[in-house]
Amino acid sequence: MDDFFPSWQRAWAGIGAVGEGDALFARLTAAYAEPQRHYHTLQHLGECLTAFDNVHAHAGHPHEVELALWFHDAIYDIKGHDNEERSADWARDALRDAGVPAAAAQRVHDLVMATRHTAVPSGHDEQLLVDIDLSILGAARVRFDEYEQQIRKEYAYVPGFLFRRKRREILKGFLDRPAIYSTPHFHDALEARARDNLRRVTG
Repeated sequence: MDDFFPSWQRAWAGIGAVGEGDALFARLTAAYAEPQRHYHTLQHLGECLTAFDNVHAHAGHPHEVELALWFHDAIYDIKGHDNEERSADWARDALRDAGVPAAAAQRVHDLVMATRHTAVPSGHDEQLLVDIDLSILGAARVRFDEYEQQIRKEYAYVPGFLFRRKRREILKGFLDRPAIYSTPHFHDALEARARDNLRRVTG
């Protein structure tokens, strides 16, 4: 966990949270290591944090974006339909308990909710966060194929024909957007490869 702690400390102190947050850090890293996860793991969190390191200067409230990344998959019940809401509530409540101003805690909550991917993100920090979360779609082919296998493992209980149909619908939804990525950085870097990956698996 040593690789993750500097990010946590930077975001925790930067948003003005009281104390060191070590217990919460331990709870979050344990959550991302739960056995039902195959994609929504510490690997995914680490990839998101690495991507954020490259663009943190573009964020309006960088500490809020970084904390939203920490919490965005904190709750992951395979059969749950409110994972993002529960994760967002956990983030807001934990930050409020640590003395973070209500407005900042609520913004982190709202950022986490944006990772439901039910709508194209609007605000700049929301766009940046969602682009980071979706950066896997523009990953190199080997990593993208691994990602697809990891998602299948998480939904192993779903019959193959049904999984393929639902998965195609989800990925086609991203492919049908005028742009998958909202920020210039991610659009320039990943849009073309993401579309190639998505066409390959939905065609």
